[in-house]
Amino acid sequence: MYQRTRPEQAERSKRLAPKTHEAFEAFSKAVFADGALPEKTKQLIAVAVAHTTQCPFCIDGHTKLAMRTGATPEEVMEAIWVAAEMRAGGAYAHSTLALSAMEHSVSRREPEMAGMGQGTAVDVAEQMGAHVG
Repeated sequence: MYQRTRPEQAERSKRLAPKTHEAFEAFSKAVFADGALPEKTKQLIAVAVAHTTQCPFCIDGHTKLAMRTGATPEEVMEAIWVAAEMRAGGAYAHSTLALSAMEHSVSRREPEMAGMGQGTAVDVAEQMGAHVG
């Protein structure tokens, strides 16, 4: 589905911004080195984050790296489920935005519903299906 980076593309990327590329590689090595968290745990976190950000290249690479550092298929799948729960939890937590919008919409429409007015231009636009922020 997604094309793999060809060696000549990777090399061109390095040539176009060599210092930045080197800095990123050093940063990546430092981040994933054993520390307070072992590399395996960091790779499992990366697998979960890759699923949350929906980066296919990251999913592929960090899943393979997690397995190389000793993660089991069960651990990888559990990390993915953690990511799924976090995405679902985020969607649910943001429901308060929809609830606020509904409350705002109802409070603006109450006078109109009571026959006390024609409604605003925003109300008319929304009734016609326009998105009004």
